[in-house]
Amino acid sequence: MSFRKVVRQSKFRHVFGQPVKNDQCYEDIRVSRVTWDSGFCAVNPKFVAVIVEASGGGAFLVLPLNKTGRVDKAHPTVCGHTGPVLDIDWCPHDDEVIASGSEDCSVMVWQIPENGLALPLTEPVVVLEGHSKRVGIVTWHPTARNVLLSAGCDNVVLIWNVATAEELYRLEDLHPDLIYNVCWNRNGSLFCSACKDKTVRVIDPRRGTLVAEREKAHEGARPMRAIFLADGKIFTTGFSRMSERQLALWDPEHLEEPMALQELDSSNGALLPFYDPDTNVVYVCGKGDSSIRYFEITSEAPYVHFLNTFTSKEPQRGMGCMPKRGLEVSKCEIARFYKLHERKCEPIVMTVPRKSDLFQDDLYPDTAGPEAALEAEEWVKGRDAEPLLISLREAYVPSKQRDLKVNRRGTLQDSRPASAPSARPGASGGGSGGLTQPSGEAAQLQEVARELRALRALVQEQGQRIARLEEQLSRVENGEA
Repeated sequence: MSFRKVVRQSKFRHVFGQPVKNDQCYEDIRVSRVTWDSGFCAVNPKFVAVIVEASGGGAFLVLPLNKTGRVDKAHPTVCGHTGPVLDIDWCPHDDEVIASGSEDCSVMVWQIPENGLALPLTEPVVVLEGHSKRVGIVTWHPTARNVLLSAGCDNVVLIWNVATAEELYRLEDLHPDLIYNVCWNRNGSLFCSACKDKTVRVIDPRRGTLVAEREKAHEGARPMRAIFLADGKIFTTGFSRMSERQLALWDPEHLEEPMALQELDSSNGALLPFYDPDTNVVYVCGKGDSSIRYFEITSEAPYVHFLNTFTSKEPQRGMGCMPKRGLEVSKCEIARFYKLHERKCEPIVMTVPRKSDLFQDDLYPDTAGPEAALEAEEWVKGRDAEPLLISLREAYVPSKQRDLKVNRRGTLQDSRPASAPSARPGASGGGSGGLTQPSGEAAQLQEVARELRALRALVQEQGQRIARLEEQLSRVENGEA
């Protein structure tokens, strides 16, 4: 392929990928077998979440990053869905909040305890019901707090205010067929989508209008992907008419012709693109194959420059990508992927080799931090804002997370599940207000509720203690203490 032969100066030319040692993997995970082209894995600086096989419903596993090694078969999961989970996404503004979409047609938002799960989590903070078919895509707004987008096999895109559980926008006439993926632009004013009708669309969600579209962006019948780059260009992956895998770069102002179009190979797995806006590098992972290719996007032709390929023996079932603020800056790590095998999750570290121990300014410009730039209400009123940036010069320390509050039926501190799909028998009368009951029964109920609260607190405390001891043990085993 001719584009491989161009030798050009780039600090990313020598980026190399390396799987971590076996004891740093997460072993004995039964990764979901659902045939759906999402990454099945989501990571942030605190947790790794993986969609897993579950009998009688849908579940995903949430593990603290440092809880590597063999995962106990009885490890608690997040298991409130009644059908398989198809997609998960961590909130960019709170490392303990995650959204999930499922075959049961619902979207659920969960608050994960600070030290991970000590018990199965069955009660979401909020349930969002508005789709009539399975929900295959969930993705948070990049800069506005509590704004979540979901897309279903009903070809409808819904945008929610999670804090009030209210449907902000319903876009139901813009996609005539299955939506393969959706991606917000940098400030969340627009999103682009790839659809089974082979069209890439740019949509203004607040106006409900189509800003631009390109039919037959890739002519093949297999799944496409489209993502926004930081400068507003669109990067797509798909298949040619001859079923060869392709990638392309587009200018939304001039969608008649791609700025760049490259054919890769004739494998048949969907290509999942991951983009780093700080370095302008796109990593392309084939689902079902064993390589990660990476490309640098520049402003001069040919625009898309092949850098290298990371290859391993095992094919990948799915893939998650760590946000920049979760990387090890001191090791010149510029990306970290979490590759799913059939039975394990393997971190793969992408590094730029440097001799100096000093902070590498050119590799780490200020990056998107965990603070939201806007409230949901401001975004709805038409305001846009770029992500609030943080410096990675000081080793990143996560700020204290605040609990997600839900206004509709109380808050997380409420004794009732906040908007769970159906309350469990006997769980409806635990509050001090509510139904009036004979005083003896009321006193008994209060006593049981008190005891339950005390037990919950004790379990949580013991869970935290176990996590601390496990951490201490792993440090001793690794010779760190």
